[in-house]
Amino acid sequence: MLLTDAVHGALQAMLRHDASSPAQKRIAVGLLGRGITESLSPVMHEQEGRRLGLAYTYHLIDFDQLGLADAQLPAVLDAARRLGFAGCNVTYPFKQTVLPLLTVLSPEAAGIGAVNSVVFTNGRSTGHNTDCWGFAESFRLGLGAVPMSRVLQIGSGGAGAAVAVALLQLGVGALDVFDTEPERARQLAERLRGRFAVDVNAVDEPSAAVSSASGVVNATPVGMDKYPGTPIDPALLEARQWVADVVYFPRETALIQQARARGCRVLPGGGMAVYQAVRAFELFSGIRPDGAAMTATFRHAAGV
Repeated sequence: MLLTDAVHGALQAMLRHDASSPAQKRIAVGLLGRGITESLSPVMHEQEGRRLGLAYTYHLIDFDQLGLADAQLPAVLDAARRLGFAGCNVTYPFKQTVLPLLTVLSPEAAGIGAVNSVVFTNGRSTGHNTDCWGFAESFRLGLGAVPMSRVLQIGSGGAGAAVAVALLQLGVGALDVFDTEPERARQLAERLRGRFAVDVNAVDEPSAAVSSASGVVNATPVGMDKYPGTPIDPALLEARQWVADVVYFPRETALIQQARARGCRVLPGGGMAVYQAVRAFELFSGIRPDGAAMTATFRHAAGV
């Protein structure tokens, strides 16, 4: 499906606004997704760009607000490339559907099977995954040494694939994966078993798996303002367990709040949001950002 004149004009207007900047190096980046109006990626990227003396602008391309169908993703991606964007972050629900639209995948993105950052260079589009490292870094800093003998992960989509790889790299002894689309969970488990010498299983019922888990990770959109609720019944959680979430708006999901109330150690999604952005910024700009500065920006913007 082609873009409407209005949508194409909106993308062009973003670039016209960028051109008004006096800085020599201009970098325009977009975020493709649905329900992303509360994203803090723009402020993190743009403030770090200003700190480094760049004319760096980050634009939300929200398919909901623009009235776009999922089938228009190829047209939007191509328009961003042709209009001069340095690249685009990709979020729900496009982290896997974007794969066949790209020229090449980085080794990490190919191994994960999901992309959250696309870099445009010389007419080519390269897919990267910064979610995996972002989650792992957040986990190391936010939870540290916690029991990892068995983990239950809810969700096996684009974010879930990256989080599962991160968990296995962090040393999880066994990983159970549940998804409301069982075949997707089975495919992810099979792919990971072939790559890691670890017990990875797709489970049909998450409630039964909670009791044997050291920790639980939500890698679904459930808990976002647009998708309220919890992915499992928090009453099943015990104080001995830890709970992590990838959702960061709201800043703390109902799952995180209720898990804390039950005595669990918790890891909200904000850390992953920051550290995936740190890696993405370097991909888009070619300049290594200051992770501490981006963390401070995020915390200030989030009011934490």
